[in-house]
Amino acid sequence: MKRLDYLTGYHTWLSQEKKATANTLSSYLRDVKQFSCWLEQEGVLLNQVSHHDVRQYAQHLEHKGKSNATVVRSIASLKSFYSYMMALHVISINPAKGYHPNRAKRKLPSILTSREIDLLLEQPDVSDPKGCRDKAMLELLYATGIRVSELIGLDTQDINLSACFLRCRGRNKERIVPLYKAATRAISMYINEIRPQLLDDPAETALFVNMSGERMSRQGFWKIVKWYQEMAGIQKEITPHTLRHSFAAHLLENGADLKSIQEMLGHADISATQIYIQVVNQHLQDVYAKAHPRA
Repeated sequence: MKRLDYLTGYHTWLSQEKKATANTLSSYLRDVKQFSCWLEQEGVLLNQVSHHDVRQYAQHLEHKGKSNATVVRSIASLKSFYSYMMALHVISINPAKGYHPNRAKRKLPSILTSREIDLLLEQPDVSDPKGCRDKAMLELLYATGIRVSELIGLDTQDINLSACFLRCRGRNKERIVPLYKAATRAISMYINEIRPQLLDDPAETALFVNMSGERMSRQGFWKIVKWYQEMAGIQKEITPHTLRHSFAAHLLENGADLKSIQEMLGHADISATQIYIQVVNQHLQDVYAKAHPRA
């Protein structure tokens, strides 16, 4: 098989066998393509890579000034790719397995304060169709903590307004997440009054659509968040994922147990959720340092 055939097959394997998200597909394929280009320069074939080649490539990335996090992710991508190659029986040993680059110290995620959340959610003008839709999206994201990919992937049947819950199809399983009443009202107004106006095709199933009546894109929603951040005058750097982090941290601050937060976030491992304990502790330390007269 040629290099392109391996990459095409790997894409299919990731999407169909591993059910990888669009983000994972994009980043893994990009990493493997970059590795493949480097191999061509070194005169090594994709199916003849050794442990030594993987170590050399990691050092190559470091010398180019890539961060530890980038190197770690690249090696993870190669481990995944060569697992696929083993499944094809092209190789018998995964050359990336067993190599552990230095892991970067994990940066704590940024969160918004409750006041900043209120400011952000107050910005959309619900008397305007676009503002009504934007309000519903922001409220839903903060109400549930779902990923942006999950938000834009929602269909109308995934929302139960009368029971105030959302059915979310995550990376590997489906989960149910409650909705608070303000979010339910915002979504109900959008679905009943605005969405029918925006639709170009009545058969469209997407819950959230752009002004052309098509399913909202990640880029489109990212621009929405940045727009309202500027309107609210929030100085922090905000991404759509900031609302997910804020959702989890605020639940923890107000007494929610870690296991319940894990289930609502859709984390496979509780260790991924435990990061929010550090976030909350750091937040409390910051508040103390700023507010205590003798701090």
